Amino acid sequence: MSYRIQPVDFSHGLYGRLRQQAGNDWQDYVAHPFIQQLALGTLPERAFRRYLTQDYLFLIHFARAYALLVSKLRTLPEMRAATASLNAIVAELPLHLAYCESWGMSEAQMMSEAEAAETMNYTRYVLDIGHSGDALDLLVALLPCVAGYAEIGLRLLHDPGTLLEGSPYASWIRNYGDADYLNGVRAALDLLESVARQRGAESRFSELSEIFVTATRLESAFWQMGLNAATPT
Repeated sequence: MSYRIQPVDFSHGLYGRLRQQAGNDWQDYVAHPFIQQLALGTLPERAFRRYLTQDYLFLIHFARAYALLVSKLRTLPEMRAATASLNAIVAELPLHLAYCESWGMSEAQMMSEAEAAETMNYTRYVLDIGHSGDALDLLVALLPCVAGYAEIGLRLLHDPGTLLEGSPYASWIRNYGDADYLNGVRAALDLLESVARQRGAESRFSELSEIFVTATRLESAFWQMGLNAATPT
């Protein structure tokens, strides 16, 4: 089956500049061995299960971060945009649970798991940026996850080397190239541009870049956490 999905311009505006500035750190994230193995269908199931469990715990804190973002915005249209993202994350949790159940994992099991250090490092970093900075700082910390997953999903869907037929990971890949998800990503990128104009992004680019790169590195560490679960200690 071929996919003709409306592309997202990841090179545009402040996000595009931050992504370019991240350089090799960005490529390490979007082309991580976890992703490469997932695309080929060779990722060990143990690694994916570990990722799914920690991603569920991650999403809970990600929702908290978006709730914090709503409180830091000044205009009703911006608040509506951030609230839509928050609602999408909250709505995603039951879908995530249903997907995990297809892997034989219940909500009780996942909730009983301790947060991995990588999960804690990433989510608490984003929340700390949100509490100590303004709405622009927080958006920059959130976007490597929001838009990065869209970039990964689209890359995999358009790569003829990606195994979809018969792959246990096909539905995960398709999810991040889904039209609804991509519409949410576009809305998040538009919100970033709006807030950037108001909050003097140009004069703060160096500091914003540091936040973006740190979040990107924490994303790579999250993939690696999954891979590590498949490696005997």
